[in-house]
Amino acid sequence: MRYLFEDCVLDTDRRELHRQGEAVSVAPQVLDLLTYLIRNRERMVSKDDVIAAVWNGRVVSDAALTTRLNVARSAIGDSGEVQRLIKTLPRKGYRFIGAVQEEQGVVSLAPHPPSPTLVFPDTPSIAVLPFANLSGDPKEEYFSDGITEDITTELSRFSEILVIARNSSFQYKGKSPDIRQVSRELGVRYVLKGSVRRAGNRVRITGQLIDATTGAHRWADRYDRRLQDVFAVQDEVARTIAAILAVRVNKAEFERTLLKPPTAWQAYDYYLQATDTFASFLSSWDVTELYRVRNLLKHSLIVDPEYARAYCLLSWVHTALWVTPLDGDYLRDEVREEAHQLARKAAQLDPNLPLAHAQLAWVLAHKGESDAAMAAMGRAIELNPSFNDYRFAAVLMQAGQAARAIKMLDAIRRVDPFYPATLLGWLGFAYYTLGKYADALSSLRECVSRAPNFRLGHIWLAATYTRLGQLKEARTEAAECLRIDPTLTIRVQRRFLLFKYPKDAERFFEDLRKAGFPED
Repeated sequence: MRYLFEDCVLDTDRRELHRQGEAVSVAPQVLDLLTYLIRNRERMVSKDDVIAAVWNGRVVSDAALTTRLNVARSAIGDSGEVQRLIKTLPRKGYRFIGAVQEEQGVVSLAPHPPSPTLVFPDTPSIAVLPFANLSGDPKEEYFSDGITEDITTELSRFSEILVIARNSSFQYKGKSPDIRQVSRELGVRYVLKGSVRRAGNRVRITGQLIDATTGAHRWADRYDRRLQDVFAVQDEVARTIAAILAVRVNKAEFERTLLKPPTAWQAYDYYLQATDTFASFLSSWDVTELYRVRNLLKHSLIVDPEYARAYCLLSWVHTALWVTPLDGDYLRDEVREEAHQLARKAAQLDPNLPLAHAQLAWVLAHKGESDAAMAAMGRAIELNPSFNDYRFAAVLMQAGQAARAIKMLDAIRRVDPFYPATLLGWLGFAYYTLGKYADALSSLRECVSRAPNFRLGHIWLAATYTRLGQLKEARTEAAECLRIDPTLTIRVQRRFLLFKYPKDAERFFEDLRKAGFPED
């Protein structure tokens, strides 16, 4: 059997692994581990399952198992931080989370495969690859990642340029991909790559703009600055590249997304650490990580009490605590109100920051204030027509605009070919609301395959199965959801699920009753 996934081929008959056309030398146990995880991809496997299958039940230390997993991930271009293909479920087990399609006896796998070759848009298009951290300290990764994300954000201000979202660009973190492969997978003509070296109170940022279709270098430069001047460097890089890519851009009209940077770089540093930790939380759902984010943001705001972006993220932290059963803040009205006040504070401090209005829209949607949420979303898009966020799906769904939500989510998928699994969940929910159950089923099944602990995905899939008359499958999804969160009754769900029309809500909750969700 040959297993094909991403740029790898695992041949179990010849016991060979190839990546990007070249043989990868790995230990036999690593091949056995990969084979076992892929063959059992439809379920989570426990540590004991893995040891029994790969080590024939011999005593194996946790450290040895972790080492083998890390080697397996590295061999196929994954990592313990990203976990795009091999997912660790803390204290539970492991799962190969790639979506699978079997054709003529050959299994083709990919975590969420983009089109083999995306069509270039008419406008200039660019992907900003993760800047390499040359500081010599892995703990400084958050800083180089933050610089990368901010340059991406700056470029997205130019409506004449299609900028690939951070999520997709960061799929290449820690790799040295062929630039032409990046061009094909992301559908872009240009790629920006670079590095960050931070030492004491100084920072060096380098950048190279490459025409990905030919491999030719269009621009390169190096910036040596004090840390206090890091925002000016981001601005200068974005302006230079925009001028090269889009001659129609009037630089004099350029409006910085970071209109109000913090008064001291330490506030920015704390914010970048918080952003990095929050991204980790969205994979682990470990409440201790969320507490660390909150603590880092408080430090940021002590340094600069008027830093709008820190208030944005702190609002999202409170929203996450309200909607997720992590601690005693779950569904507490005071927590949701605090999230609202923090988002309002961000929008007041920096009225021209799209992120602030997006977060305000997200909170207002969860408060049931649909008109205000739509207005906040509209303001974010007015400030930056290129700004799209899957959180807008919740706003549109509550406003009864499921068709527009689908259009918006499809637009996100164009700029983010490696879109997160939660986007598929919202897409499936929108299709369900419109009565397009076959389309909903396809999206939601892939969603829960890639994100097995995403509760809403299982809820929406259970309702979709009910509508399609597949009650056995619906009850299986309901049981899995209740395993993840035993408190998830229909009464609880009424508090955070978003519907404009009562008939849609009642149809949905009736489907959940048939699937086996308890009323109270």
